[in-house]
Amino acid sequence: MPKLCKAGQQLREQIDDAFPDRSRTSPEGWLGDQRHAARKSDHNPTAEGIVRAIDINANLQTNPAEAFDLADQLRLLARTDKRISYIIFNSKIASWKKNYKWRKYTGINPHKTHIHISFTAKGDRDGSMFEVPILTGEPLNGTSKASKRKLGREAF
Repeated sequence: MPKLCKAGQQLREQIDDAFPDRSRTSPEGWLGDQRHAARKSDHNPTAEGIVRAIDINANLQTNPAEAFDLADQLRLLARTDKRISYIIFNSKIASWKKNYKWRKYTGINPHKTHIHISFTAKGDRDGSMFEVPILTGEPLNGTSKASKRKLGREAF
């Protein structure tokens, strides 16, 4: 039976806690469907049965810019948190290839309705907390939550 990697479980739980009223309808999920099974995808289980990807519906039931903020804060965290492999959202991808700078994503699905997060093998066993300001309530870059500049669509 496939299971989501521990990092994916932890991140999904933190997102659920931060956005309790968010939409969890499709394209939300982690286990690949038949389309995914036909190609290489982190939504497909490894030989050990571990899935290393989650899709988070961009409808967080709050300010629409917060999905952009979440994706961007995950991108910044990925530079130091080696559990995150790459992030795709709104026709952009960020990975180690360009030190997690956003670049154009040309895949079949532009990921405009959901945030895709893929994890490394390190995430299989490491379910520790993700230090993401929008999820933890901690200040962004040392500013107070009340005064921080919203990244929103400007990040893209």
